[in-house]
Amino acid sequence: MSARIEHLVTSGTFSLDGQTFDVDNNVWIVGDDREVVVLDAPHDVDVIAAAIGERTLLAVLCTHAHDDHVRRAPALAGRFSTPERRVPVLLHPADREVWDLTHPGVATTDLSNGEVVTVAGTELHVLHTPGHTPGAVSVYAPELSTVFTGDTLFAGGPGATGRSFSDFATIVDSIRDVLFELPADTRVHTGHGEDTTIGDESPHLQEWIARGH
Repeated sequence: MSARIEHLVTSGTFSLDGQTFDVDNNVWIVGDDREVVVLDAPHDVDVIAAAIGERTLLAVLCTHAHDDHVRRAPALAGRFSTPERRVPVLLHPADREVWDLTHPGVATTDLSNGEVVTVAGTELHVLHTPGHTPGAVSVYAPELSTVFTGDTLFAGGPGATGRSFSDFATIVDSIRDVLFELPADTRVHTGHGEDTTIGDESPHLQEWIARGH
């Protein structure tokens, strides 16, 4: 039996470049009745911990290091760690500078492109998809026909690239060369907002490039 996907929404703020915005963030929990991996831990550790319950938390996997995606990651990992087993916070090393804006000096465990994280017998494939941030990753679960894109790809277009550490041409390359190579029926679970599919988004790539954002 493969893992299942559970969804939470938590609310808080996102701050960067001297600006702060109110945001709602998706939190994705992948696993079964025994063990889970959490993708992003934004605003409310108690809500996420309650959803995990008595299950074993294998890792907190960060799609990128903006504060609205990682603010509670160390606290969540710490709550489920034991003297025998430390729960790792997984982050691509290219996002270390962004991480340090929120958690200076706090250790993470490096994620690499192509790495596979296994939970409840289901493989989560790490895809480095920079652009929104240098270390942004998407997480592809082929057995679940799902990709978790963080803020790289949304319903309606790419994530924002108008702030520090981001680049529009890079995010377009990531979407075209990595995400749009996935099967068209792959469901896209995003960092904010509604789901979409690869097939629904791929016909619009040239429109996004023409708009330049």
